Amino acid sequence: MSYRIKPYSFLQAKKLAVTIKPSKNKNKKIDVFKDGKKLYSLGDKNYKDYPTFLKEDGPEKANKRRKAYKARHAKTAAKVGSRSYYSYNILW
Repeated sequence: MSYRIKPYSFLQAKKLAVTIKPSKNKNKKIDVFKDGKKLYSLGDKNYKDYPTFLKEDGPEKANKRRKAYKARHAKTAAKVGSRSYYSYNILW
C-alpha cells in the first residue's frame, strides 16, 4: 500500500518553501524538492509520522509520539537544509 501525503505535510512543506511529492523510492514516503531539484527522499514507509498518528490514534498519542521524536532528533534536525531538518519539520 502506498503512502498518502497528508494535508499537514503539504502545509509544513509550504512553510519551508519546498514542494513534496509521493516518493519514487518504494521504501520512502515523500520526495522533497526545492526550485525543481530533488533534495531528499524522507520517511520510512514502515513507520508512522505525526499526521498518521493523529488520524489513527488521536491527538493525545500523536502529541506524545511527536514529543518523543523531536527529543530524539533535535540535535541532527538543527542543521538547516539537512535530511533530518526536513523530516523533522515536514513529517513531525
